[in-house]
Amino acid sequence: MQERTATSSHTPLEGYAAVAGWIALDPDNETFVFRKFDKLAARNLLCMQSELLSIEKELTVLDGQDAQEAQDDLRAKDTARTWETLINRSRTGHDGSRRRLELLDRLRSKIREYHEALLLQSQIAQLHRPNRRVLDTLRHWFKKPEPMLGGEAKKFLDDENDLVALSPVAELDYLSQFLRRHWVVKTEMTRDGRAKIGRFNERAISLTTSVVTICIAAFLLIGSITGFYFVESDAVKLGLIAAFTSVFALSLVLITNARRAEIFAATAAYAAVLVVFVSGDISNSSKGST
Repeated sequence: MQERTATSSHTPLEGYAAVAGWIALDPDNETFVFRKFDKLAARNLLCMQSELLSIEKELTVLDGQDAQEAQDDLRAKDTARTWETLINRSRTGHDGSRRRLELLDRLRSKIREYHEALLLQSQIAQLHRPNRRVLDTLRHWFKKPEPMLGGEAKKFLDDENDLVALSPVAELDYLSQFLRRHWVVKTEMTRDGRAKIGRFNERAISLTTSVVTICIAAFLLIGSITGFYFVESDAVKLGLIAAFTSVFALSLVLITNARRAEIFAATAAYAAVLVVFVSGDISNSSKGST
């Protein structure tokens, strides 16, 4: 009998254990990227829909038969109207009633499964694709120098359009991108030894972005008020309005994900506030000079 030694905790893992461990290392779960199988999901919904269409057709045929029988048979008419009569006739061996109950029983389970699948698919459709940075990193680590998984699993990252990221997509404003590129991170070498992978805490970047945003907002408000207070020249005040408005619009572009229409509306509102703030002083100074 051979003696087996315990595996060292530092022994590199292989296969699914290695891939799962590497994915779980990311504190922000950005590496939780998987296939969503849109084609299979669509086929599944189509098949379930076809089953319901078949049940619907059979029930329609039974309804027509019951309508014809009800013209000459009061019991058939009562069966179409009364649930208890339908149950009793099915128990006595009436083929039409028994078949209807079987179809209704199938309908309950099939339509519940179908509706649950529709709701799940609608939720999956709202998930986003992984961003390019995460996908490139994941592909590089997974495939080089050779795929970490064998069989069909080694190709699961190939179809970019069928991939979904379980973690919400991080903000893509220019400030956040700049911080990600220059953030101090703990790096690790890829398996082929040709590149480094850095992991940073997305929460720290979001917090830093929020602090910078608050500081800029405070500067644009307090700085403009202070400048107008100490400046006497109307021409300089108008120049300050133009300068602060330009800085405000630029800050919206760099530190937010606002759309062009939103940037235009916010900039117009900010400029209007500044104009209202200084318009009284300009009019008063004009009256004093006349």
